[in-house]
Amino acid sequence: TALSERGDRLLSIHAGANDFLNKPVDIQDVILRVRNAVHVKRLHDQLQAEQLRSEELLLNILPAPIAERMKQGETNIANSHPEVTVLVADLVGFTSLSAHIGPEQIVQLLNEIFSAFDILTDKQGLEKIKTMGDAYMVAGGISVPRPDHAEAGAELALNLLEEIERLNRQYDTSIRLRVGICTGPVVAGVIGRGRFAYDLWGETVNLACRLESTGEAGKIQIAESTHERLKHKYQFEPKHTLDAKGGGQVPAYWLGKPIRL
Repeated sequence: TALSERGDRLLSIHAGANDFLNKPVDIQDVILRVRNAVHVKRLHDQLQAEQLRSEELLLNILPAPIAERMKQGETNIANSHPEVTVLVADLVGFTSLSAHIGPEQIVQLLNEIFSAFDILTDKQGLEKIKTMGDAYMVAGGISVPRPDHAEAGAELALNLLEEIERLNRQYDTSIRLRVGICTGPVVAGVIGRGRFAYDLWGETVNLACRLESTGEAGKIQIAESTHERLKHKYQFEPKHTLDAKGGGQVPAYWLGKPIRL
């Protein structure tokens, strides 16, 4: 530009200009400035790509609302939820299978199983909380409150059993699934700093784990709190009791198929 006054410079920069050259133009000056501008643009693009990768990684670890809060700078994230449904599933027979196949095959098979579980979990609108070895934890009604979290958990459990049977046929394996479901209050939050994790705590979680560990392969054992929400919608085997480790004997039920009207 031929405009060289200070006000003209400020006006141009305010309008979005990154640089300002006066006539007559020195071609070497132009070349150096353009080279610098290209370098800055490349650095900017690299930074944006890294930020996108970081956000994608964060979303793979945390629920979207929690990831957004961490991006905004929150460090101590913990919430109480009065009523959610927690599902814990464990692969029965996977440990013995692992002793007879190589480490790469173990990881590949486990990845295929849990990836299939992830798809089913997303379809039901539930949240994968974590994997623990060959166990898988899901919750409903945490990030997005919903009145039908118990029904969604039951449907997911039935779908997981069907998926394991499909994978057994595909890979000629005999892995079974043991599932425990409990409905009630939990505390959810993020722990750790360099390697943080989103987790759940409370008696609801403990009982869901206990229902899974005392269950039977190929069956879904649910707490009375979940049964109360499902008793008119699903078939059940008669009530029984189990030892809740310090909580005495608690009632439990075996979940059956949905009642078709």
